Amino acid sequence: MHFLIVGQGLAGTLLGYRLERAGHRVEYVDAPGQTAASSVAAGIINPITGRRFVKSWRIDELIPAARELYRELEALLDVSLWHELPLIRTLYNRGDENDWLARTADPGYADYMEEKPKVGRIPSLTEDVHAYAGVRHAARVDIGVLVTAYRERLQREGRLREETFDYQKLEAGSGDAAGARYYPAGQEVPITYDTVIFCEGWRARFNPWFGALPHGGNKGEVLLVKTEAPLLERMFKHRVFLVPFTEDTYWIGATSENQFSEENPTAVNRQFLEDRLREVLTVPYEIVEHRAAVRPTVRDRRPFLGRHPQLPALAIFNGLGTKGTSLAPLCSRWLADHLLTDAALPPEVDIRRWEQP
Repeated sequence: MHFLIVGQGLAGTLLGYRLERAGHRVEYVDAPGQTAASSVAAGIINPITGRRFVKSWRIDELIPAARELYRELEALLDVSLWHELPLIRTLYNRGDENDWLARTADPGYADYMEEKPKVGRIPSLTEDVHAYAGVRHAARVDIGVLVTAYRERLQREGRLREETFDYQKLEAGSGDAAGARYYPAGQEVPITYDTVIFCEGWRARFNPWFGALPHGGNKGEVLLVKTEAPLLERMFKHRVFLVPFTEDTYWIGATSENQFSEENPTAVNRQFLEDRLREVLTVPYEIVEHRAAVRPTVRDRRPFLGRHPQLPALAIFNGLGTKGTSLAPLCSRWLADHLLTDAALPPEVDIRRWEQP
């Protein structure tokens, strides 16, 4: 089969790899110069989230699928991607501490939660806190490295068109009519594909076939900072995440805005992050970069997967939100199986959940 994927961020990369690995022909269109959420994200996999300390949705399935796929791509691309890092978070008061201890007594949570974690050098670099808690099976994935290395592979193989996808140049058959035809920039002869899959991130809200889905967008801004002190061996969360990023750099973030007027970094959010950083890191540091991107979100916080109900040659993989690093490997497996064998999608992610009765 012949597939065209629109968008080569995390979703498009992982889905395309699965389809390619299954023996199919996969090509990409990706607009140059557009900032994708995957280029800004730290790639954190955090099993326990929120103020109520709850397990992430399907995390027992997500982590093994993520570990397997990212390590497989490490070997294919000869890059380092998967980093298992303990996560240490602070508990602000006795109430938080009691809630954490109560969760650890739940058999479904015990494997992910530590009551007395090894905090290493964290106390010497940060302000005094009430108590520390540990999250097991946390990890960080170098998403930017993955997307860049895969892009270079596609470029070498001539399978990537770096241009803005033109919706008006796509023709898709309706009903049982198979296939879609697309006219690339500068070509008068179309290319026929069995399926065109849209992995456009938050810009999918402008897609004429899938734009009616309840797309959201959450803008996040982060800082990259350098310090002369040796980096921590753990990820640390205290108001913001402090994530070891490179040899001497931390990723600090992130802000969260559902209402925003621009995609670029703003002075207001930089100041917010700097203020939070001063509350956490007590050693000297230098801010070396300020980044921003928009995460593709969904009203019910579950991704969009599936074929268009009237135009089956068109499909979507989107809405990975703030947990895309952990969601994308398993969701890409579900969608690849659906596209190749018509396997049923889990109802929670199938776009048919939004069809009007």
